[in-house]
Parts: sequence; structure tokens; C-alpha cells
Amino acid sequence: MLFSYWEQQSFLATFDVAIIGSGIVGLNTAIELKLRYPRARIAVLERGILPTGASTKNAGFACFGSVSELLADLETQSADEVYNLVLRRYKGLLALRQRLGEKDIEFYQHGNYEIFTPKDKPLYQKCVEKIPELNHILKTVLGIADIFQPKNEWIAQLGLAQVENLIWNCAEGQLHTGKMMQKLLFMAQFMGVQVWNSVEIENIHTEANQVVLNIKNFAPLSAQKVVVATNGFARQLLPNLAVQPARNQVLVTAPVPNLKLQGCFHQDEGYIYFRNIDGRVLIGGGRNIALDTESTNQLALTDQIQNYLENILFTHILPNQKVSIDYRWAGILGLGQVKKPIIQHVSPHVVAAVRMGGMGVAIGTLVAQDAANLIEL
Repeated sequence: MLFSYWEQQSFLATFDVAIIGSGIVGLNTAIELKLRYPRARIAVLERGILPTGASTKNAGFACFGSVSELLADLETQSADEVYNLVLRRYKGLLALRQRLGEKDIEFYQHGNYEIFTPKDKPLYQKCVEKIPELNHILKTVLGIADIFQPKNEWIAQLGLAQVENLIWNCAEGQLHTGKMMQKLLFMAQFMGVQVWNSVEIENIHTEANQVVLNIKNFAPLSAQKVVVATNGFARQLLPNLAVQPARNQVLVTAPVPNLKLQGCFHQDEGYIYFRNIDGRVLIGGGRNIALDTESTNQLALTDQIQNYLENILFTHILPNQKVSIDYRWAGILGLGQVKKPIIQHVSPHVVAAVRMGGMGVAIGTLVAQDAANLIEL
């Protein structure tokens, strides 16, 4: 392909910073850098027509952790690590809401619920016994009293069936994922960030104090600095990073007449999640029943997971109701042995900001700030 003088001077000249991935972290990083370096040439390069991983495919939970999830984390990480991550999730959500505006992203603090079926009785007993301790610590960490509260009396009014116990988290909420991403994209472009879609980067390498990005079916681009913000897909470009892709499948029902459900809900240590959205029910997760097959970066659906989600939907959420399924999709998470993001130089000119641990909505804004702190122009 032959490029004009204008194209080479205005579009293809060396960027100050190229950010790979137009998700929550990528766009927030671009915004952060534009605030610090208004005249910098910054590009966000995305391989899909839309963000490809999890940013436009998540459930829109504004959460920092259910009781059972936090207890599970405490079994593999120190208390300081777990509660510091909770604080970062909470601060990250505040920063996101402040940047984008609660109204524009349809943020509502309806609270978050963890449900327990009769077979979950031992887990519920373990959780409810730990609530006073967790509330005491989280009041110190977040400044909010009595975050977790048993609310079994609310089960019927939420329309739930075969659910025996309920724990409410008063400090969490929900938002509209699509409107969040549209606002981030608008802000970045308004500030002068170039956002390129359908740009599939095959590899990157440093050459003469700049990074060369080789692109499929296109000319190479170059940048003084590069930020890799592709989360679950990061090892395609940086194979030595300790980040594992994990697929989460989702479905959304047709509108449900007189839907009682309101708020966000978790089950099975956060592996199952569901919520109300525009008079419909969204439910997703379930990868814990097939961890081997769901440890993939393939955006596909499986009958095993979809049937599992439907069984939960029609057993516990919409019992004895005939409702069709209007939407199905999958997103890719970036996980690791611990739920701590990777934010580091992988070479003098390349920064990685990946491994959100399924909490990109909560921590993505702070991860972007930390990534921007590693870029000096």
C-alpha cells in the first residue's frame, strides 16, 4: 500500500505513545496521558471493530467482592493483600464515576446480594459467622459501617425461589457497560487521542530507541512508548507474562413482565452473577464447572455452560416462567494465581497493564493511572 504525504505526516508519523487495546484500561490510560501531556501524539490501537475482550462484554457490576469471594481470597493471599485490593476496587469505582458521571453511565447503587441455596448451607454458615469480622475491617478500610448484612426476609420480594439465605452488600452498585465505554471513547477522542480499530498487531520489538509495531495487512507503525492493555490476550504479544485467559459466558432474557429482581447478585464465590437490566435478566459465569475448557481466549459459546446458566435462571430467578433468551455472548478475562494486576515495564519502552482478575470495571481506572505513571515523555 502506498501512502500519501498527508497520511504519512498526519497519521503514520511516530507516535509518542501507542496503547494496544481500547478497553477500560487502554482508554483510561490514553486520557491520563493526555491530561499530563496535552500535546503528545497518542494512539489507541484495537484489533476488533469494538473492544474485543471484556470491557464491552462484562455484566456492569460495580463491585469489590462478596463475602464468600473475600473468604476464598483470604485462603490464598495475605489479609493485607486482600483488603488493599478491596480498597483499590472501591477507589477505582469512585474514580470511574467521577470521571464519567453517574448519570451518563446509568450508575445505580441498588446494592449487591449473595444468594445461597439449600445445598450452600455450610458455605452460608461460614460466611455469616465471618460477617462481624469483615464489617469491622472494612469499616476501617473503606469508612463504611455494616457493609454486609443477612437479609433472608428479602428473598420473596426479589422473586427468588429455592434460595434459603441472602447476604446484602449495601456499598455496591451497577452501571451500563455500553454507555461507560462510549463515554470513555468520546472523552479520549475529544482530547485528541487517535483510536484505530481493526488493527491486528502481530508482534512488537524495540529498534533504535523506539518500538516497532508490525500490523497484519498494514504498514508497521512506531512509537516512543507502548502500553499493552489487552488483559486476557496479553500473552499473544508478551508471552512471558503470568496472565491466563478465561472465558465467561453470558445470556440476557427477553423483557420479563413485572420483574421483581433489582440489584446485582452473586453465587458460588462470585462464579455465578446475575442482575436486572432494562426489564430483563442478565446471568453469566459458571466457568467453575468447566475450568479446563473455559481457560481459553476463544470467544465462543458452549452448550454445557449455556445450559447450566439457563438451569439457574429458571430454577432460582424466574421459576415457573417461560421467557425466551434474546442475547448470548462470551468475554475474555485475564487471571493469575493472585488477583493483583500486572503493571510494570517489560522493557525500557514497553509497559504492561493487564490481569484485571475479572474486576476491570472496578480497578481499571486506577490501573490506568499507575500505567501512565510509568510513561515519561
